[in-house]
Amino acid sequence: MGTAEYARTVSETWREGLEEWGQSGARIQKLRDAAEFKIFTPGSRAGTPLTVLRSFSAPPKGIADDPELMAERVEAAVSGLLALLGIEADPLQSREHILLSKLLEHHWSRGENLELSDLLFGIQKPPFERVGFFDVESFYPEKDRFALSMRLNNLLASPGFQVWMEGETLDIPSLLYAPDGRPRVSVLSIAHLEEAERMFFVTILLNELLSWMRGQPGTSSLRAILYMDEIFGYFPPNANPPSKRPMLTLLKQARAYGVGCMLATQNPVDLDYKGLSNTGTWLIGRLQTERDKLRVLDGLEGASGEGGFDRAEMDRILSGLGSRRFLLHNVHESGPVVFQTRWAMSYLRGPLTRDQIRTLCHHDEVSAPPAVPAPLVSSPQVQFQKQERPVLPARIDQAWYPFQRPIENAVYRPALFAMVRLHYVRASVNMDTWENVQLRLPLPDGLPVLDWEAMSLLDPVSKLPAAEPIAGRYEDVPASALVSKNYTAWKKEIASQLYQTLGRNRYVCKALKLESMEAEAEAEFRGRVRHAARELRDQAVESLRQKYTSKFSTQRDRIQRAEDRVEIETSQHSQQRLSSALSLGTTLLGAFLGRKKVSTTTINRAGTAMRRASRSGKEKDDVGRAEDRLAVAIERLEELEVALEADIRELEMQYEPDALTVDTIHIPPRKSDIQFAWFGLCWFAE
Repeated sequence: MGTAEYARTVSETWREGLEEWGQSGARIQKLRDAAEFKIFTPGSRAGTPLTVLRSFSAPPKGIADDPELMAERVEAAVSGLLALLGIEADPLQSREHILLSKLLEHHWSRGENLELSDLLFGIQKPPFERVGFFDVESFYPEKDRFALSMRLNNLLASPGFQVWMEGETLDIPSLLYAPDGRPRVSVLSIAHLEEAERMFFVTILLNELLSWMRGQPGTSSLRAILYMDEIFGYFPPNANPPSKRPMLTLLKQARAYGVGCMLATQNPVDLDYKGLSNTGTWLIGRLQTERDKLRVLDGLEGASGEGGFDRAEMDRILSGLGSRRFLLHNVHESGPVVFQTRWAMSYLRGPLTRDQIRTLCHHDEVSAPPAVPAPLVSSPQVQFQKQERPVLPARIDQAWYPFQRPIENAVYRPALFAMVRLHYVRASVNMDTWENVQLRLPLPDGLPVLDWEAMSLLDPVSKLPAAEPIAGRYEDVPASALVSKNYTAWKKEIASQLYQTLGRNRYVCKALKLESMEAEAEAEFRGRVRHAARELRDQAVESLRQKYTSKFSTQRDRIQRAEDRVEIETSQHSQQRLSSALSLGTTLLGAFLGRKKVSTTTINRAGTAMRRASRSGKEKDDVGRAEDRLAVAIERLEELEVALEADIRELEMQYEPDALTVDTIHIPPRKSDIQFAWFGLCWFAE
């Protein structure tokens, strides 16, 4: 069978299967239109790469102010990093773990963000003198610290790790919402990674989710779902990998923040069932071994709490499950339910290769490796000696931009650099905040005209080192950059340009009386609007259901009384019919067989029998009327159900997120408050 014919066969099979379950291509398209689907591949350019550098940013204030939460975050981050380095480290015994934890605590407690390169230098020269009761040198000698830093440096320098530095930032709101505010289904594929890399990424991801989650208000409405396919190895019953603690925390606390956790595995015997006792809903298919079944039963019994769990009955149901049949156990329901899964809305292709992911994503521009600039020298053995830098007029400030990594044989290129403070003020949206901006501009070669298209904003640094590096080469400085008055003009021009091009946006949803918070992106705000709309919808629907409860109760009581009346009337009719039949039969039998002459008594008995037959007919009419009243009562109950569904649909349309308008308020920096903390010529090593 050729590829095209096979594709048609599979497509037809799925089309027919979906139609059997009332699914259609239109419904699938509705899902595709309502949400954005995106495949992320950390450590690979097959899909959209993810950078994990933000994972070492200082945690939010809610975590930083809680010693227990802070300790958990530090331990998980360090354990994940050491796992990536191939170091098995006990948090209480390992010098590597303790030193790195101390470094993170030192910077994070001060609100300082870290990159892996910062850790590298911190290992060599820790910013503290003691670890516990011992000085740093006694606890971890410099020679050993240098070996650890070299191990980390080798990781940073390896070609394969460079992809970890590229792509979108690992940011939970960005994973949940597209830039236009639509819900985003983010598929994080890690099949291509080594085991240590998978553990590192999963640990970082779970901790990022925890940090984001704890910054959200509590809710009873679903805000997000974390689904992890095959949790084997990340939540074992005995060992404690770095991923276990954040996963356990999520299982215990996530529901209070509206975050659902769905975990799947084919190896139930290798899961921590004490931890899974926090799971309220179980979907169990056919189990392969008796051992698996016993462990599942243990987990179900733990999740059910005291009483209410029939182990023998559950064992019987699990043993009889067939293909595509699952047992649903919900601790909030009275008993288990066995159901059959519907036809899947995907082709169930199985694990995707990197090439298949590239095809799905159409990311040719992403998957292609970035162009590598030509080397500055022809051979890495060439060593540059210190070369005299150009002499600048005394009135021109100069400095060297901080290096993010060791650079051998550096070439220093001059550029304009500005450290600016911007003030954003708008009373109507309660905004009064300062922002530090740092920018780089190429020096004009010729006329002193700045090229604004070449301007780049840089990650803020706290200060610029004024000390000249020991070795390196310097490029020439354009003539326009040697005139001090040009810097005065450029400074004014930069201030004007920043006023015109930069600004803060605030977003407002008037219908829900919501405003965006400080530094809240539009997609994140739209996601909050969607969630607020769902909360209001859920509250309104619940209030509506309560309003209908008494009506339903009254109508069900009427149905019950009508059913009772039908039963009574039917019973009376049956008894009356039997009695009249017996009476009439006895009378006639006595008249024709018992006597030659019909007596007055016999005639009276015949009349009584006829009257009983007449009453039997009346009883039959009573049954008909009772049944009519029952039918009317049932019809009114159905009308109530239809009315409730119509009112619910009306509420859902009223709180439909796509129908809610979000207005954008642009706030430029206050022109009079633009402050230059530093401006001049800066040397950048490349």
